[in-house]
Amino acid sequence: MLDIDVKKRQGDFSLEAAFETDGAGVTALFGHSGAGKTTLINLIAGLLRPDTGHIQVNGRTLFDSQRGINVPPEKRRVGYVFQEGRLFPHLSVKTNLTYGMNRLPPSERYLDFRQVVDLLGIGSLLKRGPATLSGGEKQRIAIGRALLASPMLLLLDEPLASLDAARKSEVLPFVGRLPRELSIPIIYVTHSVDEILNLADHMVFLDSGRLIAADRVENVTTSRIFRRLTGQGQGGTIISTKVAAHDRVAGLTHLGFEGGFFKVPLLDRQIGSPLRVRIRPQDVALALEPPLLTSFQNIFPGRIETVEHDNRGFASVRLNIGHPLLIQVTSVACSELHLEPGKKVVELSDGSTFEMWVAPLTMAERERAQKQAKSDDANAFALQLLIAKALDESGAKLFSVGEVDVLKNEVKDKDLQSLMLAILTDDAEPIDPKS
Repeated sequence: MLDIDVKKRQGDFSLEAAFETDGAGVTALFGHSGAGKTTLINLIAGLLRPDTGHIQVNGRTLFDSQRGINVPPEKRRVGYVFQEGRLFPHLSVKTNLTYGMNRLPPSERYLDFRQVVDLLGIGSLLKRGPATLSGGEKQRIAIGRALLASPMLLLLDEPLASLDAARKSEVLPFVGRLPRELSIPIIYVTHSVDEILNLADHMVFLDSGRLIAADRVENVTTSRIFRRLTGQGQGGTIISTKVAAHDRVAGLTHLGFEGGFFKVPLLDRQIGSPLRVRIRPQDVALALEPPLLTSFQNIFPGRIETVEHDNRGFASVRLNIGHPLLIQVTSVACSELHLEPGKKVVELSDGSTFEMWVAPLTMAERERAQKQAKSDDANAFALQLLIAKALDESGAKLFSVGEVDVLKNEVKDKDLQSLMLAILTDDAEPIDPKS
C-alpha cells in the first residue's frame, strides 16, 4: 500500500500531490513534461526532501515532517530504474545484476537470482558486457539489478523513453510480468497512454505540479479533465473485461463487462483471462433505434450522460451502457439526432477496431492454464460419452473401464460430472438426442 501526501517548492515550481493505492500492482504517474513526475518519485526515493507531508510504503514510514522522520535513501529499500540503464561498463551483466544484492544481508533477500533472470529472460546475457547489449537488453538488466536488491517499492522513471519502437515492444512484456509475478508495488512514470494501458492498475494524473486525478485507469481516462488536457483522441474508453466464451464457428470471442458482452475477433486466450480494451471515440456510432440489419456486432442500449461541443465541429458524448463510453460525433449529427443528456440511444461498434492488451501469463497462471486444458479435455471426453449414450443405449460401452475411471477423476465441471456418473450408473433421465 502507498500513502503519499507531499509538498515541495523548487524555485518557481511547486508540487502538491496526495494519493493512496492498495496492495501491489502498477501505479502510473502520468503528465506532460514539467508536470512534476520525476520530482515526485525523487521525493519518494529520498533524493529530494519534501517541505511538508508524509510518505508511507506498506505501512512503513519513509518520511513524516510532523514526526521528524526522514529515512536515508540507502535505507529506504526502494529500487530505482532511470531512463537509461546506467550499468557499470567495466562489469559483466551478472556482476551488474548482483551489485546491490551482494550488499544486502542474505536474511533480507526475498528474490532469488534465478527467479529474476528467468522472469526477465536474460539468462543468455550473463557473461556479456554492457557495451554489447541493445538498449532493450540494458533496460532489462537495470530492472533486474533493482529487483535483486529486494526492494519494497520499485520506481521506474520512463524506462522506455530512450528506446525505439522495436526495443519498447521487446521490454514491455517483461515489465508487464513484474506486478503479477512479484508482490511489489510499482510506480511507473510515463507520458504514454499506450504504456499505461499495457501496465497500470491505477493512475495519478499530474499537471504543472498539481494532482488532477488519482483513481483506477478506467476512471481517469474517461474523465472530462483528462480529455481536456490530453486531447480528444488520446484516451478513449478503457474497459476491463474477461474472456467469457469463444464462438469458433463465427470466429468471435465474447468479452464480459459490466454492460454485457463485447464481440471481438477470435482470441487465443483461456476462458476467464482478464483483458483490457480501449475503444476510441471515433470508432463508435450512435443510433436512435436498433438497426434491423447492420455489420456492427456490438449493439448496446444506453443513456447519454453529457454532451460537450468543441470549436472544430465535433461533439463528445458520454454514454452509459453499463460502463461509461466516450463517443465522438459531428456537431451536425448531434443536432440532427437531438442528442442531449438523459436521451436514450443505441451504441454501435465493431470489435475489430478495439485495441486490446493482455498481460503475459505468470508461471503460476501458466501452470493453472495447463491444468485447465487437461480438465477441458476431460470435459470434452465426457461430452462424447453423453452424446454417445444419448444416441445409442450401448454408448457407454464405447468407452473402456479405464477411460471411465479417468473421466471420474479428471472431470471438474460439477454438473457435467453428476450427469456423467448418473448415466454410467443408469440413473439418468432419458436424453432427447435433438437437444
